[in-house]
Amino acid sequence: MRIVDVCAFYSPYGGGVRTYVEQKLRVGPELGHEIVILAPGDEDAVIERGPNARIITLKNPRLPVDRKYWYFASAPQLHDALDELQPDFVEAASPWRSASLVAEWAGPAPRSLIMHADPMSAYAYRWLGQVFARDTIDRQFSMFWEHLRRHSRRFDHVVCANSSLTRRLAESGVSATVTVPMGVEPGRYSPQNRNAALRARLLAACDLPESASLLLGIGRLAGEKRWPMVIDAVSAASREMPIGLVLFGEGREQRAILKHIGENPHVRLFEPERDPTIFPRIIASADALVHGSEAETFCMVAAEARASGIPIIVPDEGGAVDHAARGGGVTYAARDAAAAARAIVAVLEDRSHCPQLARTSTDHFVDLFAMYETTANGVLRAA
Repeated sequence: MRIVDVCAFYSPYGGGVRTYVEQKLRVGPELGHEIVILAPGDEDAVIERGPNARIITLKNPRLPVDRKYWYFASAPQLHDALDELQPDFVEAASPWRSASLVAEWAGPAPRSLIMHADPMSAYAYRWLGQVFARDTIDRQFSMFWEHLRRHSRRFDHVVCANSSLTRRLAESGVSATVTVPMGVEPGRYSPQNRNAALRARLLAACDLPESASLLLGIGRLAGEKRWPMVIDAVSAASREMPIGLVLFGEGREQRAILKHIGENPHVRLFEPERDPTIFPRIIASADALVHGSEAETFCMVAAEARASGIPIIVPDEGGAVDHAARGGGVTYAARDAAAAARAIVAVLEDRSHCPQLARTSTDHFVDLFAMYETTANGVLRAA
């Protein structure tokens, strides 16, 4: 099949979606499919990524709120590109404007909406959840839910990476919801990547000896990631034992997070590590991964930590929960720094958590593309 991913969330500077796109471009051709990523960008361009794998960018404006990303401004432009590509299957990788544009395309190909984002958890519940019940918030944001319900009826699948999001969407009347968990790149993440010298250097950067515990945080510096809460939790847990936190990320909240760290020598913020050989060693060399966001749709970094053999400390809501099951780590009450601090101490004192082998990206795409083939064959038979 020729699978076209209309991916407004793709950016060469991006995080989880970029990782997912790179996996798709690699695995798709291995499984016999042609993969085309159709993304907005600064210019019209074609980037070949190997046989039957390419990224096509269409010239479009940058997002005013985050200049690392762009958006599809013209329906005719996108529809003309889809007409020219003649896909066998189309994906919309955003529940916002991209979903509307793909739903409105007049072509015959079946299509899926991929929920790479959980906007209600990332924004509405986060902003208003301290004051209002979720039912009340959902009623106030009824236009968003109606948007999803309306467009879901024009898609063959609404694909979620965790069962909690699938259930919440289905209960809200979103049609054709399915769960297809994502996965990590096979062979890249392993406990064998653990490096004592690297661990010692990271602890030294936190002004701590090798006998201290090393926590790792990875992700965009954005409000929904709740890094100030994580920093507060680590600071509280540090009253029980010496703990260093190394945080790797970049984003619009960098200045606020640095201010929150203040003069604490045991918390360090680093730019993302993009070297594909060093990054897995950093994960495996930590003693645990700590995460704060309940708005994750899958939480790729938690899966990478699990595959690297280190336990995770994550909120009890959102896509990270599944990774903590079966000895992979512990959960704490979402949005609660004190609960997160207790979970940190429990994991670092116990040391008995044994993360199991993580699902791979190949597993994910085998399942996803098999579903697409079944759907496409049904469409052909009906025609």
